[in-house]
Amino acid sequence: DEHKTASRWDRFWASLIDSLIMMVVVIPVMFFTGGFDGIAEGIRPSLGYSLFIALLGIGVFFLINWKLLSVSGQTIGKRTVGIKIVTLTGDLPGFKEHLLKRYGVYLLLGHVPIVGQFLSIGNVLFIFGKQKRCGHDFVAGTTVVYC
Repeated sequence: DEHKTASRWDRFWASLIDSLIMMVVVIPVMFFTGGFDGIAEGIRPSLGYSLFIALLGIGVFFLINWKLLSVSGQTIGKRTVGIKIVTLTGDLPGFKEHLLKRYGVYLLLGHVPIVGQFLSIGNVLFIFGKQKRCGHDFVAGTTVVYC
């Protein structure tokens, strides 16, 4: 079947690879801009700093993956694992109508004050449903399949 749904494990590994790539950029920036100062004392970074880091992470993600997402529906992690994002009809998703919704939900939920982490976990837990789709897949009308 050309549209066989990707396994939960393959999606996990792809996401982990993408996260590690982003961390290579974001963690040094946080270190050199004082983002880790005060953590040992339990002091949270300011909202402005948190927004800066969130936007930096999103920017880095799209800078690294823009071309692949546009051409093949893949990030570096997805390409490495051999999976891709498609619409429910099997077409490559357009940026505006699908990918912006998908990654808007995926990347921004965790930054909602107080409840962001819970929203992010809820988004990901949808993958344990019968369709193996995360919340951001439902919002964007996408699914992840093998290439």
